Amino acid sequence: MPKRRAYSAEFKGEAVALANQPGVTKAQIDRELDINPNVITRWQRELAQNDSKAFLGQGVARDEEMAALKRENARLK
Repeated sequence: MPKRRAYSAEFKGEAVALANQPGVTKAQIDRELDINPNVITRWQRELAQNDSKAFLGQGVARDEEMAALKRENARLK
């Protein structure tokens, strides 16, 4: 089974911006960026619903937790 590809927030934002340009189809963007045809639509919807919090990804909560643990560790030392 192939692994899921991870895309950065910048990549997603640029892909959505490209898809929103007049005269460009989502199918063109999908082929050029080698992504699934439904991905652009999902990213557009996520950006419209969440605006500044769109594309946070799965690692953000873990990174915040790690930073909090490091602060606590430093405080305890």
